[in-house]
Amino acid sequence: MTPPSLPYPVLITGASSGIGLALTRLHLARGDQVIASSRDPDSSPLAALTARHDTLTLVAADLTDPQGPAGLAEEVKTHTEHLSRVIHCAGVLHDTRRNLSPEKRLEDLSLESLEYSFRLNAWAPMLLARSLLPQLRRQPATFAAISARVGSITDNHLGGWYSYRSSKAALNQLMRTFAVEARRRAPQLTLLALHPGTTDTPLSAPFQSRVPEEKLFSADWVAEQLTVQLDQATPEQSGSFINWRGDPLPW
Repeated sequence: MTPPSLPYPVLITGASSGIGLALTRLHLARGDQVIASSRDPDSSPLAALTARHDTLTLVAADLTDPQGPAGLAEEVKTHTEHLSRVIHCAGVLHDTRRNLSPEKRLEDLSLESLEYSFRLNAWAPMLLARSLLPQLRRQPATFAAISARVGSITDNHLGGWYSYRSSKAALNQLMRTFAVEARRRAPQLTLLALHPGTTDTPLSAPFQSRVPEEKLFSADWVAEQLTVQLDQATPEQSGSFINWRGDPLPW
């Protein structure tokens, strides 16, 4: 059965492609109000969705800009007083425009790659959460961020990918810390770090050759699985790092 639509809008960042776009389509299809954010939503597949869904609002935001998260939050506040769900999908693993790619050895590491990865993968969701807290704390709500199993310190047996691994590990710690505070300040707020598995998106495209076919998931399938976890989430789970099945992952 399709769950009833959420009482307040869903905010999805990184909504112009990959998992973010699939989550946007899924939430719209089930009747949710969606605020979809990306750098340039009007020139993305999101623009076509606005013609079919009057429950979709597009907001342009560059979350790598120091003022980007706060600016997005201010724009969201002009559309709604409350949010039922925030899903941070914006993230970076590689970017040819910035000569950013996963490091294979220590000599490949640079301050620029570390800073940019941390800015989008770890700092942006927390700065966004800081600005949106008043809209999340007064009623049951969920704040989720797409993390990655490679961010697990315990599970790191291969090394490499310094910037991506460490920024996702930082995201996990920030989410966990926020969850501890939220138990006091916003007890009906649930915080989740989500591992989607290897998904067929532009982010993973250069690294799919060694992924078995059965372990490479479509974005639509992943969106469905993650939404099941979000629909079932309770404050007792807040601060968890889980995969698309709901299995807890090692920190």
